[in-house]
Amino acid sequence: MKIQIPLFIVILLVLLSSRVIAQDDMMALLNKDEKPTIDYTSATFKTTKVVIGQSSENSPTGNLLFMITHHFGALNSGYENLFGLKQATVRLGLEYGATDWLGFGVGLNTLKNTWDGFAKVKALRQSTGARRMPITMTIFGSTSIYTTKWEDPTRTNYFTSRISYASQVIVARKFGDRLSLQIAPTYVHLNLVPSYNDHNNIFSLGAAGRFKVSERVSINAEYYYLFPKQIVSTPAYSSFSAGVDIETGGHVFQIFLTNSMGENMESIITQTTGTWFKGNIFLGFNISRVFTVVKPKEYRKKGN
Repeated sequence: MKIQIPLFIVILLVLLSSRVIAQDDMMALLNKDEKPTIDYTSATFKTTKVVIGQSSENSPTGNLLFMITHHFGALNSGYENLFGLKQATVRLGLEYGATDWLGFGVGLNTLKNTWDGFAKVKALRQSTGARRMPITMTIFGSTSIYTTKWEDPTRTNYFTSRISYASQVIVARKFGDRLSLQIAPTYVHLNLVPSYNDHNNIFSLGAAGRFKVSERVSINAEYYYLFPKQIVSTPAYSSFSAGVDIETGGHVFQIFLTNSMGENMESIITQTTGTWFKGNIFLGFNISRVFTVVKPKEYRKKGN
């Protein structure tokens, strides 16, 4: 039996197909006019410190980060000191994200009553899409001033003798959702050194990594190699730290072990006098809390 298709059905099918083709052409023209998007990588590290050293991250834009850094004494200090629990140094710090590329902060450390201030600039941001950038590069600079009693009363107490500086170029990359790595060439300048044989300009090379084991937990480690023959009058070793990050809502809790008693970059690089092999290991933790000072524009537009 021969099947005949009514003429109006054929006409209807032709009109519908033409309409679909026209819509596809129109969408293609609209997509062509759309501005290509850039997808920036976020949370390469969970907070502004990998362990005790700086990470490539800043506090989010418009947010104030309050961080408490706490070191107990050395584990090999014996039972009399409860293996370090009777000793402690603390740093209280505030960090603010001025923009998505600029952050700055201040802190007070009980080790030698040291004040410090710093700035961090993201010169490059890892991204995909319209702009492909394989790395994040952050430039860090800080100044520290210790305010304890002058150690040598026979020498003139110049204020500048209390000042030291540190700078870093931090190059980081996030590999997928779990692994992040960074390297950090570091330069420290000490205005006053213990002897003429010690260098005022100290160079170190840092390397750090983060491995995410669950949605809120990661394992972090960092190592700062101190190039030899720069500090000779006092023991000075490379700094190695390892710890665990735990995120709990607005807080990030970091617990770690390190051979560095210092809590700013100048002291971490130049005043690490103990080694892991001799038991000069310090238990410590960081607690950071973020407070919103200025709401993002997108959030304000929604009337929140």
